[in-house]
Amino acid sequence: MTYSFRPRGVCSREMQVDLDDQGIIQGMRVVGGCNGNLQGISSLVKGMSAEEAIRRLKGINCGGRGTSCPDQLALGLEAILAQK
Repeated sequence: MTYSFRPRGVCSREMQVDLDDQGIIQGMRVVGGCNGNLQGISSLVKGMSAEEAIRRLKGINCGGRGTSCPDQLALGLEAILAQK
């Protein structure tokens, strides 16, 4: 299933994550932000469990903002898993 959410405090405007029934990330797309970096993150998390992605990405800081696109992905995944 595809889930969409709006990150806060970062350059990207929307994140879309495809999760299968076991909570494995099948794909990820981002609108806005640093295209090359976000393509890299999308490629790295593909095939990873949402829980593992949260563990690895949560708390990453970008430029003193207190958050980052990886952190926002982790927070979005937490919200998705909380809904399930």
